Amino acid sequence: MADTDIPEFLIELERKAWAEQQAGALTVETAAAVQQAYTEHAASTGVSRYKVEQAVKKLVRHPEPGA
Repeated sequence: MADTDIPEFLIELERKAWAEQQAGALTVETAAAVQQAYTEHAASTGVSRYKVEQAVKKLVRHPEPGA
């Protein structure tokens, strides 16, 4: 899944969840919102939910240098 296929709203949701997780303050609401967004995006694009989640997490948690 190319980075250009990932909508900005998914990236922002994952960034929020990752920041909360790093601070030890991840809420059920945030986690559920992210998972729901992954599920809906996957269903609307025909891409595996796992692949969507994996691509977004890689982008947010392990950005390429210079990106």
